[in-house]
Formats: sequence, C-alpha cells, structure tokens
Amino acid sequence: MTEIWIYWMSTTLLALLYVTSAALYVVKAGWVRQTLIDFGYPAYLHPVLIVVKLLAVIAILSRFSVFLSDLAYAGVFYHLILSALAHLGVKKPAGAIPALAGLMLLTASFATQNSARELPSPYPQIVVNRS
Repeated sequence: MTEIWIYWMSTTLLALLYVTSAALYVVKAGWVRQTLIDFGYPAYLHPVLIVVKLLAVIAILSRFSVFLSDLAYAGVFYHLILSALAHLGVKKPAGAIPALAGLMLLTASFATQNSARELPSPYPQIVVNRS
C-alpha cells in the first residue's frame, strides 16, 4: 500500500513539474528562447520541448502502452540529466535544483510503478532485484 502512495504522489508531482514547465515555456516564450540560446542550444528546441514534455506526461499518466510509458520515463530521465548539466555548465547551480528534484521524483515513480499499475513494466523488476 505504501508503494502505491509513493507511486501516485511522485508521479503526480513529476507531472505537475512538467506541465508547469511547459506552461512557463508558453507564457515566457521569449525568455525561454533566450535562455536556450544562452545555454548553447538552438532556439527551435523551444516548441519541441513544450510538445515533448506534455506528451511524456500523457504517456506516463495514461499508460495506454507500457512501452511508450517506459520510453517517456527514459526521455524524462535524459532531459532532467541534461537540464541539470546545462545549468551547472553555465555556472547557475540554483537552476539545476528543479531537475534534481525531478530526478528524485522520477526514480520513485519508476521504481514503484508496478505496485500501482495493472500492466507491469519489465524494467523496475530488474532494478529492484539487483539491490
């Protein structure tokens, strides 16, 4: 029962983080584009990131396909790692805090997903059994 609560709380907070981030990308479009450019990324990533963030949330929450859900988890993992590294790379470590919090939420959500979902993912089993 505890794992189910951990799953839903971490997944909800992770989804909220990503939806809020996507909304910020829409509301503060100019600032986000300039920040991406300052980090050394092309400005055309701005609309792509909005769509990908929202699709990741939909795939993880709806879980209409276990494969797509696991793919979304992987995409979110890489995005959060790269986001934290980008902030650290431009000497703005405070900007990496949401990414690090997201990584903790992602880990909790991914590790407990089989306790809360009907269709199990094969991957958390591997992670849990190696401990």
